[in-house]
Amino acid sequence: MEPTLNPESGFFRIRIDFSYDGTNFAGWAKQPDQVTIQSTMESAIATFTRETITLTAAGRTDAGVHAAQQVAHFDLPNLDRDGNPWAIENFAYKLNRILTEDIRIISAVPAPSNFHARFSAISRNYIYKIADGLQTIPPLARFDTTSWYRELDLDRLQAASNYLIGKHDFATFCKPDVGATTIRTLAKFNWERGSDGFLRADLISDGFCYSMVRNMVGAVACVAEGRFEPEWIKTILNDKTRISDSLVFPARGLTLQSIAYQ
Repeated sequence: MEPTLNPESGFFRIRIDFSYDGTNFAGWAKQPDQVTIQSTMESAIATFTRETITLTAAGRTDAGVHAAQQVAHFDLPNLDRDGNPWAIENFAYKLNRILTEDIRIISAVPAPSNFHARFSAISRNYIYKIADGLQTIPPLARFDTTSWYRELDLDRLQAASNYLIGKHDFATFCKPDVGATTIRTLAKFNWERGSDGFLRADLISDGFCYSMVRNMVGAVACVAEGRFEPEWIKTILNDKTRISDSLVFPARGLTLQSIAYQ
């Protein structure tokens, strides 16, 4: 069954909040002959509901990207195949028993009929972690932290990132997606260096294009290591010409932190 803006007659909608380690997955969206988050979760849900469902997520993460909180919805018939009401309160437990440990269901609850995991969301929050200057990454941090051989200046990182805050056409930092807009409103792009010595970017936007965060991180890192001045970011943003893939930072440092709804 294809996802709809509202459940069809005789169906109701379920919202699920979940997290995952994206290391071993080819991203969120289903792909032929690839193990993805969506295909793995749809298969698990079908196992115990005996229904073929389609999950619609708040956003599609790339291969290797993680999520501390992702949100999706799916629709089920009002009654199960035995004619009984669904025991929704058991869904999270049952799914976690079926799924591998790199995907964990946080909650599964009935949603309002007008709830849509993607279109009802008002903002997405991502974080990106970098161990710069050849710092050693502890084993437990290796999955969500990117190593970078040069030291990155925090003040220059922030100065460059400030040029990207606001409503812009981010075509410079997005891989083309036919028919999709590249205009976004970036509300936050802040950097800090933690007590562990690692850099952490905190980004909030109404939406992100494909590879947008990793493109922006790669560009501002060029400024932070002294290759360009901060104003270069404004120049390439206004130019709207796709930057080189060589500036795209690895997926492993990126985590979808949370989704906000009204």
